[in-house]
Amino acid sequence: MESPYDVLGIDADADEDAVVRAYRRRVKEAHPDHGGSLAEFERVRRAYEHIAAGRDPSTFEASASDGEPGTSAARNGTVRDDASAADRSAAEEPEEEDEDALGPTVEYLDYEAVEAHGWELTDEDLFEKAAAADLGVDTHGLLVVDERETLLEAAERYGFSWPYACRGGACANCAVAVVEGEVEMPVSTILTDEMKAQGIRLSCIGEPVTDDLKVVFNIEKLPGLAELRLPAEQFNARADD
Repeated sequence: MESPYDVLGIDADADEDAVVRAYRRRVKEAHPDHGGSLAEFERVRRAYEHIAAGRDPSTFEASASDGEPGTSAARNGTVRDDASAADRSAAEEPEEEDEDALGPTVEYLDYEAVEAHGWELTDEDLFEKAAAADLGVDTHGLLVVDERETLLEAAERYGFSWPYACRGGACANCAVAVVEGEVEMPVSTILTDEMKAQGIRLSCIGEPVTDDLKVVFNIEKLPGLAELRLPAEQFNARADD
């Protein structure tokens, strides 16, 4: 039986850091936009969550039948062998809904890489350049935002340490530049209208409202935003570890 460690491609005695690194790598490889499939992507996510929750590896099931929505009818025997084609089609509909349940996909890029390579936020091919540069997953990659989840929460769920301070939209520490797509904020008392027109959003309260996004994070030191920052000892301490 395949274990969650097998799915992530690591040894069963791997430490927490190794698990997170493997998850970041595998989730990018498995994403449908990078040549993977939705089934593989979800399998990687389940494996990581199984390990992170401290569950017994022997109880892991690699297929979606391990309690995923849309499979309970088949497990309970309510889909009969003599069901009509229409009945079978109806029974399969929840699985189709699962495919639609994949949340907004965010391609992210660290502004430090933009500076280091002499790129500009306004470059039309910015993310193509990032892909060609073969940057590490901490710097460039993909993540999927769950329902009612902010950009910052999604990044943290993937094990990333994006900058933040107040977590309530009252400073610019968590600011990101939305290059493509749209992110909505319930309130916006700190950003000017000009900043918002330029695509600046706060990841701590911002939720994607389009299926695909491209964002540059770690931009809080840019002119205009630097003056809106708060001390972020917690983030700085994590970054220095």
